[in-house]
Amino acid sequence: MPPTINAIIHKSSLNLRCVVPDAADPALEASVSWVHSSDLDDPTPFLDPGQLLLTDGTQFPVSHSTDSQYSEYVQRLVNHGISGLGFATQVIHGVLPRGLKDACSHHGLPLLEVPDRTPFIAIIRFVADWLAREQHARSEWSLQAQRAIARAALRPDGLRSILAELERQLHGWVALFDAAGNHILMPNNRPVPSALMPGVTEAVTKALDQGSRSVLQLMVDGEQVTLQTLGRRHYLRGVLVLGAIEPLDPARTDIINSVIALASLALEQTRTLDTARRHLRAGVFEQLLAGSLDVAERTARQVWGRLPAEPLVVTVAHQPGQGQNLLEALELLSDDHRGAVFYAQRDQNVVVLAGSALQDKVAGLLEKYGATAGASGKTTFASLAQGLREGERSLQRALELSRPLVVFDQISEGGMLGLLRRDEAGSVAQRLIDPLAKHDETEQTQLLPTVIAWLENNCVWDKTARQLGVHRHTLRNRIDAAGTVLGLNLDSLRDRLELFAAVEFLEKR
Repeated sequence: MPPTINAIIHKSSLNLRCVVPDAADPALEASVSWVHSSDLDDPTPFLDPGQLLLTDGTQFPVSHSTDSQYSEYVQRLVNHGISGLGFATQVIHGVLPRGLKDACSHHGLPLLEVPDRTPFIAIIRFVADWLAREQHARSEWSLQAQRAIARAALRPDGLRSILAELERQLHGWVALFDAAGNHILMPNNRPVPSALMPGVTEAVTKALDQGSRSVLQLMVDGEQVTLQTLGRRHYLRGVLVLGAIEPLDPARTDIINSVIALASLALEQTRTLDTARRHLRAGVFEQLLAGSLDVAERTARQVWGRLPAEPLVVTVAHQPGQGQNLLEALELLSDDHRGAVFYAQRDQNVVVLAGSALQDKVAGLLEKYGATAGASGKTTFASLAQGLREGERSLQRALELSRPLVVFDQISEGGMLGLLRRDEAGSVAQRLIDPLAKHDETEQTQLLPTVIAWLENNCVWDKTARQLGVHRHTLRNRIDAAGTVLGLNLDSLRDRLELFAAVEFLEKR
């Protein structure tokens, strides 16, 4: 650290005397970044905050300087952040001007008397030597710390050892989050304060969602926290979080950069392994589709454990923009439920196989990462191809309706086209139309009659508008509103047919 005003005063060879303030005043503990001498009336344009200014008082005429001159001079120094003022006596002024002492006392600026036998260069050299020793010590510390971190990287648990060594060197806490935003617990590491964890987790999630390399410094519950993303743009591997550490100087920054480089390298090596495993997953899934269940089971058992037990659900998800984070989360879910969840990439989609008991967790995870998905009905490995088609069909439906998830049962059992040959089709048609009728009754609208007229006219806009005596745009707005109430996309042929079938059943009952 730089020397303080007190450290300079207590250097006996300089023979300095503290005039203002008292010896116990905390202002004397202000750091001095450098020493500068000037006799200008306003030297602040040439000074930096934190410096000690030396002057022999040439700017103050001995015979007719006023108190206001001294006050304005000191005020300028204080406003600029000067740490203290050293005034040489027996050069221009025989003693310290009373007005200068009063001004320094009033404005709280430390004032040192420099005797004529102490040259300014001696004070400057003292501070320069101090700063040089500090710089050497920091460089030596940085070198030793980087050596310790390099040795930690060679241990079997390299990443954990690196982070533990970083904590020891910075005397703070370090936390690592994976690409899915989950906190990776490191044995023997200092825990993140429980009060900070919600805010830290939220900040980590935002950093990962941005998908770009970044360094963030923010206040969480009154404590400064530093976040550093790891990995490449759009392929982030995680986030390193630092807290309760001293302000970052170049030496500490070098240490953190070394750890980031080593951690990124370790995570990229893991990424290569993960990529190979995902290719293997894709191969196992193709074996399952081809009916080679025995081969697929043996391969899966050696790498991930058993395959999910039957009956199972096939979920087909369209990857969002940050698809890599979704794959990381699915890998963790698969590890947590070893053998009960299996996933594989297929073309542009991700296919997830899981038992019905875990389907809610699968659906929740997909929704969390913004994926659109379709789920099949319960199936078996022997009927996996059919289950895959059902999942793909449900996904297509979800994309059409802009819904996060559509289950195939909603299409095959709840949809009118799937019920045309069933006796209860009329009651289902009633349930489909009821929301429209209730909306008309509550909001005093005419959506249901409008829909019926539109369908009777084969969805021809001009003819229907003339029949109802409304503008074509009004008709369009009513049909859009009806689709919103019913949860149907009436621009698609399938939904129009479903609504047409429902109306037909109701009119024939």
